[in-house]
Amino acid sequence: MAHVSELPVLLVDDDPQLLQSASIVLRSAGISDVITVDDGRAVMAVMAEREVGAVVLDLAMPHVTGHVLLAQLATDYPDVPVVVMTGTDDVETAVQCMQVGAVDYLVKPVEQSRLVSSVKRAVETRGLRAELLSLKERLLKDTPPQREAFAQIVTQDPVLFAIFRYLEAIAGSPQPVLITGETGTGKELMAGALHRLSGRPGELVAVNVAGLDDTMFSDTLFGHTRGAFTGADRPREGLVASAAVGTIFLDEIGDLAMASQVKLLRLLQDGSFYPLGADRPRQSRARIVVATNADVLQAVGAGHFRKDLYYRLRTHHVHLPPLRSRQGDIPILVDHLVETAARQLGKDVPRVPVALHQLLKAYSFPGNVRELEALVFDAVARHQGVTLSLASFKDAIAARPRLTAFAEEPESGTTPLGAELADRLPTLRESEQRLIDEALKRADGNQGVAAGLLGLSRQALNKRLSRRRDGGDESHSPLLRQS
Repeated sequence: MAHVSELPVLLVDDDPQLLQSASIVLRSAGISDVITVDDGRAVMAVMAEREVGAVVLDLAMPHVTGHVLLAQLATDYPDVPVVVMTGTDDVETAVQCMQVGAVDYLVKPVEQSRLVSSVKRAVETRGLRAELLSLKERLLKDTPPQREAFAQIVTQDPVLFAIFRYLEAIAGSPQPVLITGETGTGKELMAGALHRLSGRPGELVAVNVAGLDDTMFSDTLFGHTRGAFTGADRPREGLVASAAVGTIFLDEIGDLAMASQVKLLRLLQDGSFYPLGADRPRQSRARIVVATNADVLQAVGAGHFRKDLYYRLRTHHVHLPPLRSRQGDIPILVDHLVETAARQLGKDVPRVPVALHQLLKAYSFPGNVRELEALVFDAVARHQGVTLSLASFKDAIAARPRLTAFAEEPESGTTPLGAELADRLPTLRESEQRLIDEALKRADGNQGVAAGLLGLSRQALNKRLSRRRDGGDESHSPLLRQS
């Protein structure tokens, strides 16, 4: 079944000249498939034979009036939106039509832009309804995702599986998608999976818009005509034209210049764009997927990002979780990345010690999966022997800033530590015990890993633990084990 945006629009009117002119207007606006019917008696037969995205219906017709057809369509095809286009300029008639089920009421003669916007809005509304039903069905049934489309994403995380199902539900939609998440969480991989799921025949074209001024942005996406600027001795197609009916992925959208935001908004609203130097718009049927690691809503509040563009982009929104909230994925990610790195470097796959998984689970990964990939590749490149060494991981982690337990904003006038310890200061012995317990918890009870987190040797940590045991302290972790 074709997606709603690809379904034909049915024009019904007893005036052949109006049918011809209206179909030309709609086709020039990017609605390529238009069916015209000049006899109301044939409408229901056409509806039975073909699935239709929307119907534009005249009221005053011989044989079968538009009023009768509107009632039949509302009963037999309630999911198909009907736009009434008639010469009857009467409020009561308009109200009656809307009550029966019409989504809009246009009075002839209708401006071209009004007709196009009404029909596109009707088709878009039907598409959103279909997506909502599909999404609801998938989430309620908890159906497994189409793993082949997500083969490049290694995970067992239920949050990501829910995102997979959401992407499956919206894959066929022509509406834009906003993907947010920290650097390195896999936003481009998600865009690629979404494109594969969509089944669009065009290409996936990726563009990083960070640092592009408005001229460069326009030339890259929309192309230019001959003579548009000095050195433009021949016309050039932009990436929008190259994508055809495929997908355009714009990364770092939060850095887009305000002038470029206006052009992107026009492309999203009606599919039109102007190559540099052109005085006539061109049409695009490509789907727009954007991504950012910035807080776009905060940028909207600060006046750096257009509010109308933001809400247009987030028709569909996916937020990818950071790696530190997917600790269950770290073992399978490490094993996968070690195998990949060894294959690329032409080495035997080393054995991965369990202590490495525990060490990495205790790290915050500000660079997420991309940082983990770099750590693993470096370790495998330096690897000698049978078992992968933890040394390169410990060195790299020690050189990076860590997330602390006091990351939240403190109250005014206090330090983070002061806010945490507002009632009383713990003794040094109590502080040591708390730090050791926390390190052991993060290291899943592995003393070697916990010692590394505390900046101690394993022997020094063992001495402290022995003192606690000798002193009869029962507060230490029951998960202790040697590395």
